[in-house]
Amino acid sequence: MPKGLKPATELGPILIFFAAYYFGDLFIATAAIMVTTVIALALSYYYTRTLPMMPLVTAVVVMVFGGLTLYLNDETFIKMKPTIIYGLFAVILFAGLMLGKSFIKILFDNFWDLSDEGWKKLTIRLAVFFLLMAVANEFIWRNFSTELWVNIKVFGFTAATFLFFIAQVPLITRHAKSDPSDKNA
Repeated sequence: MPKGLKPATELGPILIFFAAYYFGDLFIATAAIMVTTVIALALSYYYTRTLPMMPLVTAVVVMVFGGLTLYLNDETFIKMKPTIIYGLFAVILFAGLMLGKSFIKILFDNFWDLSDEGWKKLTIRLAVFFLLMAVANEFIWRNFSTELWVNIKVFGFTAATFLFFIAQVPLITRHAKSDPSDKNA
């Protein structure tokens, strides 16, 4: 994938959502995020010949809840989408741990080479983070204006995710394997 396209496919839909909301309304923004999500997935597939699991799951939820929002003319569904996505990711990560697997390891093994304990700790932290994000989304959309919810969804949740991963650097460093040939030890 050309340099710069990967971040564009990851952040583009949410930035288009934000712009469409401020130049239109939540329904226009919903349609915009649906279209840009499909375009981002298509570009990803075109360049990599694979569909990454997390963006694929997110796209399915965007299509279902965005479609319900537009079809029923009810903004509740698009506001629930982050809760569903975050909650689903938390459940999947916790279920994986109960089955003795770290799905985070499967996703990020190309980036980090961690001990099994490191993968387990990172998975637990990420599952708890997703759970807290789901709760935060529910609280915000149910108690505050749509405008505030959009701003927090676009900027607050993105910043929280970025800060979460920055905060994991000590864990990643502490549990990094020193010998790349010792990948499965």
